Amino acid sequence: MGAAIWPDDALELDELVNNADLAMYHAKHAFLDGLCFYNAGIGALVRKRRQLAEALRHALEHDELDVHYQAQMSLSTGKVQGYEALLRWTHPQLGPISPSEFIPVAEENGLIGSLGVWVLRRACMDAAAWDPPCRVAVNVSAVQFMDASLPRLVHEVLLETGLPPQRLELELTETALIKDKARSLHIIRQIKALGVGLALDDFGSGYSSLETLRSFPFDKIKLDRGFVDGIEQDRQSKAIVRAVLALGKSLDIPVLAEGIETDEQMSVLRLEGCDEGQGYLLGRPTPVGDLAHKSGPAPMVPPRQHRVA
Repeated sequence: MGAAIWPDDALELDELVNNADLAMYHAKHAFLDGLCFYNAGIGALVRKRRQLAEALRHALEHDELDVHYQAQMSLSTGKVQGYEALLRWTHPQLGPISPSEFIPVAEENGLIGSLGVWVLRRACMDAAAWDPPCRVAVNVSAVQFMDASLPRLVHEVLLETGLPPQRLELELTETALIKDKARSLHIIRQIKALGVGLALDDFGSGYSSLETLRSFPFDKIKLDRGFVDGIEQDRQSKAIVRAVLALGKSLDIPVLAEGIETDEQMSVLRLEGCDEGQGYLLGRPTPVGDLAHKSGPAPMVPPRQHRVA
């Protein structure tokens, strides 16, 4: 709930109601329990988010967004297996806007579905031209995933772009699955019937990761970066990573570790038998035109290894 007080917050009725609406909007965005009173700071913040939403809508309609790609590398061979597509937005006045800022705005204003479609189409179009060919991974939001037309959309985009289905991988989080498991399983089966791969993103950060693996036929596990951070010194993190890798092997599901930033992290993951990795050490998100060489992605040289006691 939001409230504005006359005459402190406004003298005219229309402005008073509008300010109460801004306070309510802020309460929803901040997940506040109870009544939120309007103040000038809230008004400025909410107006900025609304302006950002309008600018994002304009950028989407006028094709002013971009997709960067981050390498996903085999830790045993050091070769690039694929790239994750990451949405980027540069505001004409404000400059680059972080996804952590504009993605929530898109979710609040009903734009996340349209953004997802745009990224999927652009990523498949870019990947279809890569030589040598490799996989492209695209994130699917919970809103987009629960749309029953998603399998048909994926099929249409593959036909439009000419990308072979086995070169597309969709990344889902547990949040996208747990609201309606029966519906989720039906959609997943339709997507897999197309030949498209599915990866469980941010594994370990949800509430029922093991149950999710048991219930849904995933082709890959993406280990949350929180477990990789500090793996060199933290025995608990290393034990969890080792357990997840053992789980993946027992289920015959490859594991990709996210957030690799140091040689030491890379060495530990290799010694523990992790299949793939992703992170700044292996490559930062890059515009498609700057990937490896002009004809497309190429194998990357593995970073130097260190012995780990």
